[in-house]
Amino acid sequence: MKILLISPCRDLAAKRSKFLMIPQLALHLLAGLTPPEHEVKIVEEEIEDVNFDEECDLVGISCMTANAPRAYRFAFEFRKRRKKVVLGGIHPTILPDEAMQHADAVVIGEAEGVWEQLLEDVKNGRLQKKYHKSCPSLDRYVHIRSRRESKKRIFDIIPVMTTRGCPYRCDFCCVHDIFGPVVRHIPVRNVIRDIVDSGGKTILFLDDNIVGDPVYAKELFMELKPLAIKWGGQASMSLVKNPSLMKLAVESGCGALFFGLESVSKSQLAKMRKSAKSVEETEEEIKKIRGAGIYFHPSMIFGFDEDTKDIFPETLDFLERNRISSASLNVLTPYPGTKVYRQFIEEGRLITLDWKYYNHSTTVFRPKHMTPFELQSGRLWTLTEFVKISSVLKRFPFNLDHPLYHLVVNIGTWWIYRDDLRSFPKLAYELFPIPPGDFHDRVGINPGALKISDLMPHNWVTVQR
Repeated sequence: MKILLISPCRDLAAKRSKFLMIPQLALHLLAGLTPPEHEVKIVEEEIEDVNFDEECDLVGISCMTANAPRAYRFAFEFRKRRKKVVLGGIHPTILPDEAMQHADAVVIGEAEGVWEQLLEDVKNGRLQKKYHKSCPSLDRYVHIRSRRESKKRIFDIIPVMTTRGCPYRCDFCCVHDIFGPVVRHIPVRNVIRDIVDSGGKTILFLDDNIVGDPVYAKELFMELKPLAIKWGGQASMSLVKNPSLMKLAVESGCGALFFGLESVSKSQLAKMRKSAKSVEETEEEIKKIRGAGIYFHPSMIFGFDEDTKDIFPETLDFLERNRISSASLNVLTPYPGTKVYRQFIEEGRLITLDWKYYNHSTTVFRPKHMTPFELQSGRLWTLTEFVKISSVLKRFPFNLDHPLYHLVVNIGTWWIYRDDLRSFPKLAYELFPIPPGDFHDRVGINPGALKISDLMPHNWVTVQR
């Protein structure tokens, strides 16, 4: 059979630069699970256009929530041409009945344990509606057939996965529901084999927490040392509590880590399962991580129920005071399947159920202590201040241990900021209840004519910086 595997983009008008994109892994794993008698073609729409008249027997489309509407449109076009369509990924896993309305079959959860059976069923004309195997074994080595596309990206990054599953139930996360409550490991020998086979020297571990199991992490880091690679990943701040593991991570090639810091609000910190319970403790932990030689990139989220409009200048002050080189500044997104989604549904606080807006940067709910417009514009104001050239240069002398990271990641963040700024007026007009008058009239006439200064309420910043 000829199999076409597709990853849709969210919006054709907001494609990211290929150079700055993080390489995908899911579709390449699917290709690796496919028996060799089948021919597989992978299309990432961020890189190339999708041809609906492509000669194929089966179309597999992987999607998250934000690109689900586009995935459904693709499914319609291919089915109209009498192609069998299978949907998989995070969104179809959380909402399989919705996805089934648009496809011939849905893969719920992970593909291991069901993909080969699905292919046999297609071949024999007995395709089932749903395929699911809970928490499949990860012991089998899956060879990634081609890494050529990965090597054309930023730093020639090669994506690698070592674990799946999460024991925590964060209100805004559905990883627990997708991969299960138990952390499962890919054997270290297979991880090392994957890295060696890839030929890459810069590795990005896609795990939600690369140090979630310290015993496994220690074994992995020990085996990485002889490879002389550089790697990054995502970790929890609890790494600070294990200095020997942090030292071993650096010795194994760790250069940068992404941390889910989430908030600098004292009340929100107290609610989260974080190693630090105060801003002061968090700042001490950051110093230790950076002191070990690890580039520190935090993720911040605006819009928790405890947040007031003060959260924006407070966050900016925190980032600048600690000379943090780069950060992801996000809006709380109530993804389907999460506790916060169920809460907002019950409280009638969702503005829209159009999934294309569920993307980390768009306000889709009514916050408690500000308007949706204020949350959206506050996040954009913070991003504006953080990525302006004078601010980036001011932080540069404090990040000389990773000068290339500092410049490239800030360029990437500026790229995101530019797209968000351009789309904000139209977005505000479509989604947010805003007062009539000059702003309303100008957006309706020419959304692209507005600047960030036009969009900010006059007195929303109440904290002196």
